[in-house]
Amino acid sequence: HNKPQQQQLSTSSSAKYSVMSSIATDINGKAIASKIRQEIKEEILSFEEDQVPGLAVLLVGSRRDSQTYVRMKKKACEECSIASFGYTYNDTVTQTELINDITKLNEDPKVHGILVQLPLPVHINESAVLHAINPEKDVDGLHPMNVASLCHTNTHIRAAGESAPLDWKNLTSVPFSIPCTPLGCIELLDRSGVSIAGKNAVVIGRSNLVGMPVSLLLMHRDATVTIVHSKTKNPKEVVKNADIVVVAVGRAHFVQADWIKAGAVVIDVGINSVDAPETKKGYKLVGDVMYDTVREVASMITPVPGGVGPMTIAMLLRNTLYAAKRTNNIEDAPKEAS
Repeated sequence: HNKPQQQQLSTSSSAKYSVMSSIATDINGKAIASKIRQEIKEEILSFEEDQVPGLAVLLVGSRRDSQTYVRMKKKACEECSIASFGYTYNDTVTQTELINDITKLNEDPKVHGILVQLPLPVHINESAVLHAINPEKDVDGLHPMNVASLCHTNTHIRAAGESAPLDWKNLTSVPFSIPCTPLGCIELLDRSGVSIAGKNAVVIGRSNLVGMPVSLLLMHRDATVTIVHSKTKNPKEVVKNADIVVVAVGRAHFVQADWIKAGAVVIDVGINSVDAPETKKGYKLVGDVMYDTVREVASMITPVPGGVGPMTIAMLLRNTLYAAKRTNNIEDAPKEAS
């Protein structure tokens, strides 16, 4: 009989706490992405003409959202002086035609990055198409070789001649492409001064595009990582232990304020369209987190839009830059001590 009363007490005390505590700082993904794009542009200015990074984007069909993303990627390339090559196909294109074009792009020295805009029509086998991309040109980080490299911890004692462990604190030194959105999440934490090592991190969602790779990146950065998914028992209790929460489930306002520990950092990867009759468009974009209430408990949070979204394209551009640098054997300039 006492139990409901205890729960009542705990919610009211946390509500009282949230009123007393300060509002979370927004992590401004738009500003951070803009700074990264500027850094990329400045670096490319020092390249020889035949070293300029090139990105090929393949778009199949007439999905409006995919067309919008491709347009944004092309514009971003132009802004950063990356050469972009667009290939558009009807819904009826065969898998063989698509793979033949990818094979040609694999051999084209002007192209350093190849991106196939997903999803593909149902008659095309997505993995067969992604497998066809040369792993060194896979700037989305989705080729099985790159996925395997991301999973490799390299913590064992090395035999003579084996390579040293990767420096995960310096993500641009990692010699393969990492999926863009997860990479953007880590970059947001780093550039906002959030230390990851030793923290409890909870990732909500286990997709190949976000949940799994971001979990691996957090682990490489020495966080203690828990993955919450649709079969997790008491997800709220698990999330409540987290110092860092990354949410990528594609469900509007899924995470409520009472899931979040006071002072936690929240990265909201979700982007969902909800009806909003009061707006001109009739809808608005929201995240997987109930932003208005969670920001009263968290210490930092990414807004939607303007948080993780802009980082995805910035990381795609950076992956393309580094693919070109690896091909052309261009070393990083030594970093100045910060």
